[in-house]
Amino acid sequence: MAKALFGSVVAPAELRVLEENAVLRAKVRRLEAELEELRAQRDAAIAHELLSMAGDTAQPALA
Repeated sequence: MAKALFGSVVAPAELRVLEENAVLRAKVRRLEAELEELRAQRDAAIAHELLSMAGDTAQPALA
């Protein structure tokens, strides 16, 4: 019985690790979202640059 009770008690160090893990996971999610946004901006800038280089003769590509 004592072993079962002891197993249910979480050490403060473990709580700190869990909190740090949650903070780091949230930071990773924010950075992934920022990276996705930056990639979309980069792709839009590249597309704009390519269209401006093509000039008025640009035609849509056939799939």
